[in-house]
Amino acid sequence: MGVIVNKENNNNNELSRRIDADLRAKMQASMNNGGRRVEDPDYLEDSEYVKDLKKTSKFGWIWIVLIVLAAISLISIFFF
Repeated sequence: MGVIVNKENNNNNELSRRIDADLRAKMQASMNNGGRRVEDPDYLEDSEYVKDLKKTSKFGWIWIVLIVLAAISLISIFFF
């Protein structure tokens, strides 16, 4: 029984060593020249969920201002 447990530990150690070496190799491959990690693309724009959506234009902040002004005017009408 002790031999089987010992053999499993050797297999686990070998597996842990191989996983560790693989993770180190992937980390080294993902580093750029400056030593900082390169961000992995998330491919969000390619997904089916956002296929028909459009990005907000540079004047999208105007909608927020208009909504805030409308809320202020409604508050002033009802309470003053």
